[in-house]
Amino acid sequence: MLQASPDPTGGGVVAFVVTFLLAWLFYAVTLHLAATFFVGDVPSQRAAYAGAAPALVSILLGRWGVDAVGFVSPSLGVAVVLVATLVADAIAISSVYRITWRPTAALTLLHFAFTAVLGVALDNVFGLV
Repeated sequence: MLQASPDPTGGGVVAFVVTFLLAWLFYAVTLHLAATFFVGDVPSQRAAYAGAAPALVSILLGRWGVDAVGFVSPSLGVAVVLVATLVADAIAISSVYRITWRPTAALTLLHFAFTAVLGVALDNVFGLV
């Protein structure tokens, strides 16, 4: 069967693992930057622990969660993935940094801002998206 747009990675397990590791690294770096700005001097290992949750949720929902459901519009699907990723990020931040929900919400939004800014900057430099 012919595909409309062939997948150069093959879409296999290796592609999923590499994508997850890159997303985890990206989220960990941006979370460490946001936490250093918000909290102060914090160990980078905490960001590495918390970065796995939003990476896993965004990849799984982006690939299999929203696309598999046919009745969700693409714009609503993006909103669902964004909200679920932010919730997973907030839960991970709260448990790893051991802070209450008010500072967790602020740090999560700051992490989202750092991620968006760095993501747009990297897209402008490399043109990947």
